[in-house]
Amino acid sequence: MANAASDFGKQLVTRTPEVAGGVLRTIIDFAIDGNNAFPGAKTAAARALQSKGEREAAIDSIVMQHIGLASAQGFLTSVGGLITLPVGLPANLAGLAVLSVRMIGSIAHLRGYDVDDRRVRAALTLAMLGDDEVRRLVSEGKLPTTPLVIATSPMFDADLERRISERVMGSLAGRMGGKHLAVVVVRRIPLVGGGVGAAVDGWLTFGLAAYAKREFIARHQASIPRQ
Repeated sequence: MANAASDFGKQLVTRTPEVAGGVLRTIIDFAIDGNNAFPGAKTAAARALQSKGEREAAIDSIVMQHIGLASAQGFLTSVGGLITLPVGLPANLAGLAVLSVRMIGSIAHLRGYDVDDRRVRAALTLAMLGDDEVRRLVSEGKLPTTPLVIATSPMFDADLERRISERVMGSLAGRMGGKHLAVVVVRRIPLVGGGVGAAVDGWLTFGLAAYAKREFIARHQASIPRQ
């Protein structure tokens, strides 16, 4: 099982940048736009705002909803089945990716960002890596800046989008390898595995939500000086 996951991860990260970009765009487009069976980020944000009447309360509601959904393994499997990806991803992983993007996109939308803008979609993609990984990549010079700066940059950078796609696809592949093998094994233990898997997925979603709330500050506050 470990070797199979590792081999698939290696194949995934060595695909051409065009394929990697296509996979990520499929995930992001689906998560933001949605369909009849799965409301996208803008629809989810609008419904939460209508229900709560205030933007920050709506964001908190969306976060709690997505933490609950991320813990529901059956739901994630069904979400994954809704997507036709150019490169196959396990249903659970695809489902988590879709939920992560929809949650982050809803937060950004409610904070005043145009989630149809390619700069913002690139920023949402980068935010999927989480705070620690983004900081590491920026400090090592492997990426130039943070999601906020990308979302508010004066122009779209196609090369940067490609680099982000490669990094995020590598991260998704890594989650199928040895780093998460222990979780995969524990999930198979009767009466234990499901609970552990749900807790891990919920905790990962909680961490991404906290990062997105810090990063995508209200749009009127996001004036970034030009360099």
